[in-house]
Amino acid sequence: MSFSSEVKEELVRQMPTARHCRLAELTALLLTSDCILGPRLRLRTENLRVARKYGMLIRRIFQIPCQVRIRTYPEQKTIYEMVIPDIEESRRILMACKLEQAATLNHLIVQKDCCKRAFLRGAFLTSGSVNNPEKSYHFEISCETLALAEDIREIMRFFELDGKIVLRKKNYVVYLKEGSMIVDALNVMEAHLALMNMENVRVLKDVRNRTNRRVNCDLANINKTVTAARKQLEDIRYIEQKRGFQSLSKGLRQVAELRLQEPEISLKELGEMLQPPVSKSGVNHRLRKLSEMAKTMREEEFS
Repeated sequence: MSFSSEVKEELVRQMPTARHCRLAELTALLLTSDCILGPRLRLRTENLRVARKYGMLIRRIFQIPCQVRIRTYPEQKTIYEMVIPDIEESRRILMACKLEQAATLNHLIVQKDCCKRAFLRGAFLTSGSVNNPEKSYHFEISCETLALAEDIREIMRFFELDGKIVLRKKNYVVYLKEGSMIVDALNVMEAHLALMNMENVRVLKDVRNRTNRRVNCDLANINKTVTAARKQLEDIRYIEQKRGFQSLSKGLRQVAELRLQEPEISLKELGEMLQPPVSKSGVNHRLRKLSEMAKTMREEEFS
């Protein structure tokens, strides 16, 4: 089961206790699904979870059953059709959801904070998706109209979720890209198990990324040190070949000879082996002088 399916499975089991919240979630299902808001209310979906939640809400709010028709097509696509056959019952549902005049969200439905949460839950259940956090962070809800997308974005913003809208083919998609915001969105919809699973993944990814950065930094430092040491050895050997160490001062000669004998030890260790001992910065200073001397000799040779 995908992460998105796990989230939806958890949301199906969330049943608000208050009637106004149930109406808000039902309204979201009607507005974001393939629904005929005619004399006989009819909802069609390929998602069994949506069909289950729709039937549960209708039964809990209005105490009426839905007729369920299941149609299977040759391309192995199954459509669940939820029908309210009674015209008066259909009208009562539409009036309660304030959809009798137009298929647009009436903001009286989402006045309360809890109703806003329920509406987002219903919208995501019908037309939302969220990527597996192991791969990437992406949360979206698809809408057929720009007006509905803007309504969903405004509800998200109420919860400090900075949703963006993009036109994809014929639909308007409200989406989130930041992991922390997606976690907050799951919390708003009350998908707490999915939230904890995502937080665990985020922690592991953060630890992995920090470890990789540290390893890469260490490797870069090692490469830098190896490159510097190789250059020091080339310069010292060049001086030895062209002039010999007898041309150097005592301090430079000591460092040059010891570096040739111990090419892999650190500057600190090199300094401790000198007589008398020299600090790391002192050793570095002498090696720089040797490199400058070699540079000058090469320039003189090729001038």
